[in-house]
Amino acid sequence: MSGFVDTAQANLKGGDGGAGCVSFRREAHVPKGGPDGGDGGRGGDVWLQANRNVASLLAFRDHPHRKAGSGTHGKGQKLHGKKGGDLVVDLPEGTVVRSRDGELLADLLHHGDRWLAAQGGQGGRGNARFLSNARRAPSFAEQGEYGEERWLQLELKLLADAALVGFPNAGKSTLISTVSAAKPKIADYPFTTLEPHLGVVRWQDHEFVLADIPGLIEGAAEGRGLGHQFLRHIERARVLVILCDLAPMDGRSPAEQERVLLDELARYRPELLDRPRLVVGSKADVAAPDAVFDGLRIASVTRAGLDEFRGRLATLIDDARAAEGEREPYVILRPQEQGFSVVSEGPRTWRVQGRPAERAVALADLTNPDAMAYIQQRLSRMGVEKALARAGAVDGDVVHIGDHELVFEEPA
Repeated sequence: MSGFVDTAQANLKGGDGGAGCVSFRREAHVPKGGPDGGDGGRGGDVWLQANRNVASLLAFRDHPHRKAGSGTHGKGQKLHGKKGGDLVVDLPEGTVVRSRDGELLADLLHHGDRWLAAQGGQGGRGNARFLSNARRAPSFAEQGEYGEERWLQLELKLLADAALVGFPNAGKSTLISTVSAAKPKIADYPFTTLEPHLGVVRWQDHEFVLADIPGLIEGAAEGRGLGHQFLRHIERARVLVILCDLAPMDGRSPAEQERVLLDELARYRPELLDRPRLVVGSKADVAAPDAVFDGLRIASVTRAGLDEFRGRLATLIDDARAAEGEREPYVILRPQEQGFSVVSEGPRTWRVQGRPAERAVALADLTNPDAMAYIQQRLSRMGVEKALARAGAVDGDVVHIGDHELVFEEPA
């Protein structure tokens, strides 16, 4: 089974917050000690981070779930719970992160780029936090908030300075194994390469990364053959090397090969044709004497033309690097949601949407009458009751806030 995986799904969950503590001070000579319940610890966050030492998404193939540490509960004597540990999930450089609906969320290009994928839940406040002149002995505390959970799609696009593009059995694997230390599988039948390979090419004072992409066939952009699975890896290449077989088994001329390959790239991503490219004829040592080809001819076995190939490719890559500059990671920054809204869900049924209101109810201990009275006051201060009344809610209507169902009472 292949050890290279370039697409995967991940289930990420932030740690749950710890619950606040209900406790009262009990000491000798202190007959009426006040509340001293501590706060629960916050749950840990899940971060996605690009790491140059990770080669593929293989770790997610059979084990897609990742969870950060949960916060611990508060204790008496105002002892606060410990925060849950953050979880950093290492991904290959060049990983694209999308939602399940395909929305682009992050593009982690370089080593160290990171993105907050799932937030930990807020810890609940202990009863010491609710002491006031009107509430001298609060008998309730907040529950811990559940951590955020989400499914994400991960897609790896290899980071290479140049990509070899050609038909199956055109000599791409032989070429990259000759000019670098990469050791892809090589054989004389089509589709030998079933996964991309990267090789570091060193030439004089130049150093660059060359990618061997599995062979394309006509119709690859529409999903034919194997090459369509790996077209994404061409997207990040600064330079394209179009490899034409000078001794093709099917008799297709080098010019026709180039035309078909460029057409497939244009149909997949038209902007790829704007990239610098080098057209190379392979297998020059076994080509027919009358083979017509005006580009650079090479022979990987005899090493003919390889010095010129590396020199010309290095020049194109240097120019592309200079023109491109440093690429910045693309990440979605999610601002904290402010406010709330009221929507109708049917006859005499309403839903209050918005993180502030949802969080207030989610943290409350709804089994405690004092806690219920506090939440009612808090929602009233937010303006939730007035907003429901303006929307048309009347006594006895059902109001959903998050996962909880409440009954509306018109404000006095």
